[in-house]
Amino acid sequence: MAEKPVDLRSDTVTKPTPGMWRAITEAELGDDVYGEDPSVNALEAEVAALFGHEAALFTPTGSMANQIALQLVTPRATELLCDADAHVVTYEIGAAAALGGISTRTWPAVGADLDPDAVAAMIRPEGYHAVPTRAIAVEQTHNRRGGGVIPFATLRQLRRVAGDAGVALHCDGARIWNAYVADGVPFAEYGALFDTLSVCLSKGLGAPAGSLVIGSAERIAEGRVIRKRLGGGMRQAGILAAAGRYAVAHHVERLADDHARAARLAEALAPFGIVAGAVRTNIVPLDLSKAALDAGRLGKAAQADGVLISVLGPRTARLVTHLDVDDAGIDRAIEVLTRVLAAA
Repeated sequence: MAEKPVDLRSDTVTKPTPGMWRAITEAELGDDVYGEDPSVNALEAEVAALFGHEAALFTPTGSMANQIALQLVTPRATELLCDADAHVVTYEIGAAAALGGISTRTWPAVGADLDPDAVAAMIRPEGYHAVPTRAIAVEQTHNRRGGGVIPFATLRQLRRVAGDAGVALHCDGARIWNAYVADGVPFAEYGALFDTLSVCLSKGLGAPAGSLVIGSAERIAEGRVIRKRLGGGMRQAGILAAAGRYAVAHHVERLADDHARAARLAEALAPFGIVAGAVRTNIVPLDLSKAALDAGRLGKAAQADGVLISVLGPRTARLVTHLDVDDAGIDRAIEVLTRVLAAA
């Protein structure tokens, strides 16, 4: 039998652990559209409390969670401000415009290094036939910028900017669990800054599916209607919610292992000059603009030797650590990648 590949494409590729499988098979179920699935209700209550908010809403995907949240804080024909590389405008196939009627305007792609004063200068008030700004979105951690963690002090400044302007602040917190492990900022302190948050269970936490929208009870009641409109009203969704509850209970602190393994990868590849910036969480971004190999050729050569990486563009790639890649897998990835790069 061929050796199992070391899959560093994404932290979405994980399989349920034995403990998670037991939680799934033992889940108490009901009809969630009627609000009667006890496993879903428990997950929503637990995550809302974790972030210090009144309510949460379980969704099948992170994109749906984001789009529900954006519709809650950005009425049709008004404007959302965000980073040019933000997931909500990069990887959600124009959903903000197509589904929410939301106009978006972006600041330059700076990832975690955003400038609250620059964001403040972009906010448009009512009048002059301009599209008024109604919300700001940030991504914690920032996917396309190498898992960067926005400093909490920066987020506090941005909260003041949003409050002074009377606009809402949304957090795409797909990997906020990684930010918590990296910086130690309590979830409730993050929650206190944002009007809405989305958090993902199927990335670093390793659940097979699921995200949540977090906010006030009034907003989440409205979000439940939007979820149904988008086709996200599931029935015995407790099967998935049970996996999510297990993930939140057992897989947050272990993210430190993924961070340490990403740091090992970055250190091993540093001599080749391709690691794009500091690695703080579980994503190692690669910039191959000055390398002998482009990203496609590196990806093919590594795959031929049993290591899978994510090719994001002609000269950009990334490596993502997760609970299905152990220390032995990292050793193998380092051996293959350094050999391929050295040979080039």
